[in-house]
Amino acid sequence: MKFISLLGATGSIGMQTLDVIRSHPDEFRLVAMSVGRNIDRAREIIEEFSPRIVSVADEENFKKLKSEYKGKVDVCFGEDGLIEVATYDQAHMVVSAVVGSVGLVPTLKAIEAKKTIALANKETLVTAGHLVMREAKKHGVDILPVDSEHSAIFQCLQGEKKKNIEKIILTASGGSFRDRTREQLKNVTVAEALRHPNWSMGAKITIDSATMMNKGLEIIEAHWLFQLPYEQIDVLLHRESIIHSLVQFHDGSVIAQLGTPDMRVPIQYALTYPDRLPLPTTKRLNLAEVATLHFQTVDFDRYRCLKFAYEAGKIGGTMPTVLNAANEEAVAAFLSEKISFLAIEELIERAMERHVPIMEPDLLAIRETDQETRDYVKSLLT
Repeated sequence: MKFISLLGATGSIGMQTLDVIRSHPDEFRLVAMSVGRNIDRAREIIEEFSPRIVSVADEENFKKLKSEYKGKVDVCFGEDGLIEVATYDQAHMVVSAVVGSVGLVPTLKAIEAKKTIALANKETLVTAGHLVMREAKKHGVDILPVDSEHSAIFQCLQGEKKKNIEKIILTASGGSFRDRTREQLKNVTVAEALRHPNWSMGAKITIDSATMMNKGLEIIEAHWLFQLPYEQIDVLLHRESIIHSLVQFHDGSVIAQLGTPDMRVPIQYALTYPDRLPLPTTKRLNLAEVATLHFQTVDFDRYRCLKFAYEAGKIGGTMPTVLNAANEEAVAAFLSEKISFLAIEELIERAMERHVPIMEPDLLAIRETDQETRDYVKSLLT
């Protein structure tokens, strides 16, 4: 029995993680979780899974749940609550499924507590990859990727030697607007942007997919997870999301991981690694039925956020922190209908252009840079 702490239980990845736990009651148990503000769903999870500790985002909901579950569940809130869930002593593994840089400090604390990390929160490595990987090595902690692309690469590399890698190739669906020109993006709506053709994801990640920033963040994450230079990390547009990513070796061989678009597969692989368990609820891949797969190169003028991500990653230091913070604020502004879709790129570019990066930043410098960038982007919205 593996005891699980789940950060972000009510989000898309969190709910699919609960599906995996539900499917294997003899293998996994949810012992701790954090939620945001979806308290009704949190109550449903508490009733079904009986976690021992629950963290919520704010004090108001903390007081509600603490009163309702007095004597049954320990309730906490805020960043301190996230840390309590991430470091819960009885948990063997922490699944980080929160969205945004809020996942950084709890993940670092979980590593210090020697918890195995199943990482779906890409912003943790984007903003502070050097710190996270250093701490993981120091404490002997495994960081197992949950993103479908990184899980695919991780699976392709089983039994392989790093020295034989020529490059890794992350596949991208192209998002909601993959068939539109930049001219056609000027007046797109939030509702249109949220209609992803292949995956069911949360609002922020779906918008990131439409701008291709999601893939940009994954490039930086891949750099840290697999310790490869950016010159060995490519992106390939693949409409069907059947090939989740590929590894090309220096002898010309290419190994790919294929499957239907179902996030429960990489989630479960992280939870069961190095073993596998049956997952009967996922649709089996029938290549004869699929018949044809499509691929094309990425146009960096069309997807400018991808260009920004490569630039930020290669500059390093605090520049990826700026990239991520500016994007989070810009996406939030778009979802609130304060800016246009293309203005997301403009805000990110302006934030990066004004920033003088700090190389090898400590946690304080990262957090200060993050906040300063958010304040700057917000100032442009007034």
